[in-house]
Amino acid sequence: MRMAGEPPSPAEEPAANGCEPSKDPRLPAGPRRDTPMGSERMEMRKRQMSAAQETTSSAQAQPGAGNRGSNACCFCWCCCCSCSCLTVRNRDEEQARRSSQELRAEGIPYCEECPTPTLEEVNAWAQSFDKLMLTPAGRNAFREFLRTEFSEENMLFWMACEDLKKESNRSIIEEKARLIYEDYISILSPKEVSLDSRVREVINRNMLEPSQHTFDDAQLQIYTLMHRDSYPRFMNSAIYKDLLQSLSEKSVEA
Repeated sequence: MRMAGEPPSPAEEPAANGCEPSKDPRLPAGPRRDTPMGSERMEMRKRQMSAAQETTSSAQAQPGAGNRGSNACCFCWCCCCSCSCLTVRNRDEEQARRSSQELRAEGIPYCEECPTPTLEEVNAWAQSFDKLMLTPAGRNAFREFLRTEFSEENMLFWMACEDLKKESNRSIIEEKARLIYEDYISILSPKEVSLDSRVREVINRNMLEPSQHTFDDAQLQIYTLMHRDSYPRFMNSAIYKDLLQSLSEKSVEA
């Protein structure tokens, strides 16, 4: 409040040109009345949305460019589910698997087909190991005995080698040689046969070019092992004695 006779302050004095008194620059400026506060926010949001749309449009302008790296396989730019190279590779692997399964299924039978041995044949088995191994009935009886001693793989390996010698087709020879190696030579196989290091080295060299005679040295070593170790016990086994007694009784009855 101004006292009577006190001159007006500069801020209250009217401007010389009749306009409103000027504001003190030291005072804080108030919000502008001509532009609402929300309009600036709306303008900024529109700019952000416009920039995002431009980025999306730029990415869509190159279809598949962003996912080639993740879907690409081998050396071709295509989807893995329809890749021709994978199709060919899977087909080759399936054919090789079927070939191996067929050869294993057609391999050494559980029991060779043979007529019942005669008394003379069984008596001949006691004369030499060679005569025992020459007849299917002798091999079956001896194989049954080896099964009781958990060494049947020796007979199976010998028979597989004999089967390999009968082949003449190159591809079948290679496949059968590979199966024999996996089943009876590999140290990872539960049916691995006992061979010395020299014979194993020979087999590894022969496997570079498999033939009907790839396992000849190993077959001879296993044959000798069965002759010296298993054959004498077979002749004293219940399997051989029961068979001999059964045939003797039938011979007496006849």
